Amino acid sequence: MVTRDSADSPRRRIVEAAVELLENGGPDAVSTRAVAAAAGMQPPAIYRLFGDKEGLFEAVAEHGYAQFLERKRAQLDPAPQDPVEELRRGWDMVVEFGVSRPELFAVMNRAVGRGSDAAHRAGLEILHGRVRRLAAGGWLRVDEELAAQIIQATGQGAVTTWHSTPADRRNPALLTVLRESMVAAVTRAEPAVPAAESGSAAAARALRAALPDDADVLSDAEQRLLREWLTRLAAGGGAPHA
Repeated sequence: MVTRDSADSPRRRIVEAAVELLENGGPDAVSTRAVAAAAGMQPPAIYRLFGDKEGLFEAVAEHGYAQFLERKRAQLDPAPQDPVEELRRGWDMVVEFGVSRPELFAVMNRAVGRGSDAAHRAGLEILHGRVRRLAAGGWLRVDEELAAQIIQATGQGAVTTWHSTPADRRNPALLTVLRESMVAAVTRAEPAVPAAESGSAAAARALRAALPDDADVLSDAEQRLLREWLTRLAAGGGAPHA
């Protein structure tokens, strides 16, 4: 859970000092003594507030996700004219963040799965919202969950490859090629026309994406059954049998 701290709170001062040391000197520079000195505090304060160094790194990851989420929300368009271009912009923003802040990005990625940080979850909700809009418009080529995985994997892979390549051999064209490969894997060149049988999977994805979560017309059991059928159709499994 993200802890809201005032700008001058001891916790905030320690986390910001740790982030600065991390980005300037890497993980080895983030010792409890160095962080305490940079924050103008004594080392015991770190143990009191974070438990141990691992707890401090988790707080650094939360701080990074909160900053990242602010940038995502600033860019967010709830009703984009072109959902495919929105996908490109979102992917570019993730990669730019990772390329410009490699040490923080690496700590954030290592923290995924160890907790249920609210900022991280909110960021994923934005991603899944973009994917859902693609599906509702008939643009999605694959299942929503797979699409989200492809988007995340290519973004993280792009950042990792960039930083593992010697600086004199880095080519910005690589990022563009990876982004367009992701777009081609996830979306269609044109939105599918649901009337055609060949478009039944796309139609199922679009209908499933458009279903409200709290529809009063159907019971909970009926909604679960309908979603199961649509999921099978979206995956190309054929029509459900009676």
